[in-house]
Amino acid sequence: MCGIAGFVGKQENKEEILGKMMDVIKHRGPDSEGKYTTEDVAFGFRRLSIIDLESGSQPMFNEDGEIALIFNGEIYNSPELRERFKEKGHIFANRSDSETLIHGYEEYGEKLVHELRGMFGFAIWDNRKKSLFMARDFFGIKPVYYAMINGNLVFGSEIKSILEFPGYKKEVNAEALEQYLSFQYSNLPETFFKGIYRLMPGHYLTYRNGELNVTQYFDPTLEPVSKDSQEEIVKKLTDVLEDSVEKHMLADVEVGAFLSSGVDSSYIAAKYSGKKTFTVGFFDKNNQYNETHYAEECAAFLGLENYSHTITEEEYWGEMPKIMYHMDEPLADPAAIALYFVAREAAKYVKVVTSGEGADEFFGGYTIYREPLALRWVEWLPLKFRKSVANLAEKLPEGMKGRSFLIRASKPVQERFIGNANIFTEAERKKILKVKTKAVSPKKLLAPEYKKMRRYDDTTKMQYIDLTNWLPGDILLKADKMSMAHSLELRVPFLDKEVFNVARTMRTNMKLKKRTTKFSFRRVAEPVLPEFTTNKKKLGFPVPIRVWLKEDMGYGKVKEAFQGETAKKYFDTSAIVQLLDDHKMGIRDNSRKIWTVYTFLVWHQVFFEGEGIA
Repeated sequence: MCGIAGFVGKQENKEEILGKMMDVIKHRGPDSEGKYTTEDVAFGFRRLSIIDLESGSQPMFNEDGEIALIFNGEIYNSPELRERFKEKGHIFANRSDSETLIHGYEEYGEKLVHELRGMFGFAIWDNRKKSLFMARDFFGIKPVYYAMINGNLVFGSEIKSILEFPGYKKEVNAEALEQYLSFQYSNLPETFFKGIYRLMPGHYLTYRNGELNVTQYFDPTLEPVSKDSQEEIVKKLTDVLEDSVEKHMLADVEVGAFLSSGVDSSYIAAKYSGKKTFTVGFFDKNNQYNETHYAEECAAFLGLENYSHTITEEEYWGEMPKIMYHMDEPLADPAAIALYFVAREAAKYVKVVTSGEGADEFFGGYTIYREPLALRWVEWLPLKFRKSVANLAEKLPEGMKGRSFLIRASKPVQERFIGNANIFTEAERKKILKVKTKAVSPKKLLAPEYKKMRRYDDTTKMQYIDLTNWLPGDILLKADKMSMAHSLELRVPFLDKEVFNVARTMRTNMKLKKRTTKFSFRRVAEPVLPEFTTNKKKLGFPVPIRVWLKEDMGYGKVKEAFQGETAKKYFDTSAIVQLLDDHKMGIRDNSRKIWTVYTFLVWHQVFFEGEGIA
């Protein structure tokens, strides 16, 4: 796991500029650095040594030095690829997985991506063709950003590298802000920084003679038509998951595991070859948000060591600026802070950890996926009648039991579901925003993706929306940025293309049964985990934000930010302060809306007001 940065163009002072771009991502690779510059290109690399510790440094070259590579990630099928390429006459200089990409490019060109199994963001410079080839992995585990600045194509593993390039002028992308207020993360190709783009998951980029082209090579579409029985599904999942976990152990250093109280990370911990596990919880008055004891019990059951840290309210608020700095863009998921702390704990002991991201999106783990099953009981009623009932329900007090169900029952899935987070409605976000944008509604933004899944049931449509938006925009963004903040490589065995090939064809009734989510996967996990883990209700990372926003410390910090100059620039301050006061007085739970606005303000303070992260 590493950090890459570079640019293509005739820019002067290449070495100096590249050095600055590399310095700001030193946390991604503190072990060593490498540079490659010509009159056409500058490649920079920060290394976190995991495989072939002695000779795996980058940039890396082919035999004649005409092809250069910088690579962030891991290729888990590199041993097989190595043997294949050797048979074709390629000569390897080291044992690293990186070198398989160079010979793979020589063999397949841009089609190389189809041969890979792993997580990656890499750049290859072909000096003969004077062309750049960059690719990002199938699901978006590893980030890649790029921008055109004064005739140069500039890129990096993190946005902050691009910010160091001379001539770039920072400007907030107001359209990204408006969509963020609904989704709680940035889900547009253009980031929060105007003119800087993310290379989307499953895409590659080519740049030659000043012409930039972006191509999609993979789309995680679902086709839930498998005729396999429950037993056959469980057998296939068992085999492919065991293989994936084994592949993800490829390393020359010790591998640890994140361990929450849930079934996903616990299954990986049960199957992986390491011994150390890591957990965090929270100090709160009623101890509702500290589940470290579940993880400790599971670790003891599996014969593993468990290291835990309990996060205080002071720590949580105090680290916010630093967390937003490492995140690059606002992310209003409170669990990101928890992930930051568990990564910090793990980094004291290991360089690599496994984690359970992806299981919910692949196997149907979110409770909201059961909603279409519940709505079947009312869908036989005429739509006109349901809409009338919904209109009456909207007049009821927020939070009243049954109100949300009646409202949602009147809407088709594409109107009621935009992903696991749905913070401000289109009307609400326009009401609180002072800046005017051309942002389309969430419904219109997601319409093309709903169209792709139109043949299938509503739960399948919801899963696909999460696979293409929520997973890369929230789950994987925080997984990468919070682990790499502590120079820790995070591996996600569920997010493997072979696992996906099994999961994508599973029928919905193989994933959801009665009140149970991830039904088939839980059957896979049952033989190796304690019963209290396999049947535990999904909680994610429970964070006491709704409690802390009513306490003096949290309320005071947010109130100060909501009345500050930045808030006045972007928001109707009286409206957002009202959200905060209503929450403190218990009128309604506005915690997620408050947190979404506050997170943006902290991010803006760090990147635009020069407050620093000390």
